Amino acid sequence: MSPPIAPPGWSRWLVPPAALSVHLSIGQAYAWSVFKPSLESALDLSGTQSALPFQLGIVMLGLSAAFGGTLVERNGPRWAMTVALICFSSGFLLSALGAATEQYWLIVFGYGFVGGIGLGIGYISPVSTLIKWFPDRPGMATGIAIMGFGGGALIASPWSAQMLESFGSDNTGIAQAFLVHGLTYAVFMLLGVLLVRVPRPAKTAADGGPAPLEGVQVSANSAIRTPQFWCLWVVLCMNVTAGIGILEKAAPMITDFFADTSTPVSASAAAGFVALLSAANMLGRIGWSSTSDLIGRKNIYRVYLGVGALMYALIAWVGDSSKPLFIICALVILSFYGGGFATIPAYLKDLFGTYQVGAIHGRLLTAWSTAGVLGPLIVNWIADRQEEAGKSGESLYGLSLIIMIGLLVVGFVANEFVRPVHARHHIPAQREAADVHERQQSA
Repeated sequence: MSPPIAPPGWSRWLVPPAALSVHLSIGQAYAWSVFKPSLESALDLSGTQSALPFQLGIVMLGLSAAFGGTLVERNGPRWAMTVALICFSSGFLLSALGAATEQYWLIVFGYGFVGGIGLGIGYISPVSTLIKWFPDRPGMATGIAIMGFGGGALIASPWSAQMLESFGSDNTGIAQAFLVHGLTYAVFMLLGVLLVRVPRPAKTAADGGPAPLEGVQVSANSAIRTPQFWCLWVVLCMNVTAGIGILEKAAPMITDFFADTSTPVSASAAAGFVALLSAANMLGRIGWSSTSDLIGRKNIYRVYLGVGALMYALIAWVGDSSKPLFIICALVILSFYGGGFATIPAYLKDLFGTYQVGAIHGRLLTAWSTAGVLGPLIVNWIADRQEEAGKSGESLYGLSLIIMIGLLVVGFVANEFVRPVHARHHIPAQREAADVHERQQSA
């Protein structure tokens, strides 16, 4: 499938909606916590077990993005969006079969493995294209698209809760909900497949060939050998671990925190809390990434990591005394979490250029895979152990919150070590132009 080149006069503002149709769909992953209580009850699972499909999905997201990044660069966004559609929707259909037959391993395989591949390829599918369409505002451009991934749960959370209420929270009801998700998202993602375009290659005045890209340019293979790449890997991993731990456990966490107070949180209110977190996640992606265009990527990550650690400290020590304080701190943390995702492609573009930024971004998302295991594992495992020890309420999460503070401090320090990439890693402009010309000819 050749990348669809935009005809003369094509508006670049048609590309963000194409990206949003995919990201809003795959962003359903952030609403997984809505299914956790029903799965635990219907299939007799622990909190750690019910998190496994989500964890595997995030692992596969990072791995498929890393290994598929070069293919996405070569084949273009339409190919990537098509692969994402097939895998993500198939994952739900397999999960529906697993729930109907009470085969939990099939839910893990479908949602986690197959659907996770769709997550990874779909996530990176528009990033490189958007940066090329909006070289003047890369933070805003990637923020618009990646905002959809954060906002997907804003739609999916109440929608999923309503389906479980209508169909029932037993295995049959869960299966029906998964089936509806898979079919609906297939139709919605198809809109992006049909709409997306890549910009027409620039020409030189001399020979009509492709003009070399401006500024520093580093290949994906060279980028992973630089200290800058691994500093950003640590930064992303720490920021994601701290945010995803709350997000995956959001509904049970707020219920537990205020279970022994005069104002307990109902299941519907907990689902609403998940939706609020998704809104903060979504708005943080566009708001904070656009701010990074003004104050710089390094400075915005200082905010994400430094202020984020402060928010966790407030939740750990006084969060259970005030529901508004708990909610506000969680919203700020999730806005930083989302902003970190949306800003990282622009940070990579600043350091490595646009030559193979999509492939570099894909490799960096292995940090997300690691965080997708660490965050839920830390929160769920510690909560399970504390519950076995006879503890309840906010005491289930105290140690987890302290660990998150430490991780954010590690990320803050790693960000301080980021410097411009040494010239020995830059690629010659002639080679870059030849590669662009070759891709243009093959298309």
